[in-house]
Amino acid sequence: MSTRHILLGLLASGPSHGYDLKRRHDERFPQARPLAYGQVYTTLQRLVRDGLAEVEGTESDGGPERTTYRATDDGARELSKWAGEIAPPAPFVTNEIFAKVVVSILSDGDPAGYLRAQRAAHMDRMRELTAVKTAGGADLATVLSADFALNHLDADLRWMTTTAARLTTLTAEVDTA
Repeated sequence: MSTRHILLGLLASGPSHGYDLKRRHDERFPQARPLAYGQVYTTLQRLVRDGLAEVEGTESDGGPERTTYRATDDGARELSKWAGEIAPPAPFVTNEIFAKVVVSILSDGDPAGYLRAQRAAHMDRMRELTAVKTAGGADLATVLSADFALNHLDADLRWMTTTAARLTTLTAEVDTA
């Protein structure tokens, strides 16, 4: 995920300061890792350096000084270009579950036991996400995020089922190699 473009997207609705951008990010992307304040301010400095955002002003209101940023026209064009680009599917599978199953097969471990335990963990997470999604008052960002995660977990579960059914063949291939 491009923090640069996410912050530009949040600035598209109007000028804002770093604290507010961090809060809005964490609200709009509830299943994503929360942004660190340092990451927000470093990214804002780079956006200003690159001409995609500019400082609108600085206020203190009796508290800490807050700098307000706004997207420039170049920033709006950059955001529009990024938002329209098709994200290429990953060329390689880099998944910890896949790696652990392969290592378990190669090291004479218990891949079937691992898959059962991982399946249970996935099912627990799916129940949590479904509860979040169906809870009264869930906002659109929360529902979309939960749907995204649920679909990925479902794909993992289908792969685990297929792999569990192939374990005898896969283990035999390793034993004869």
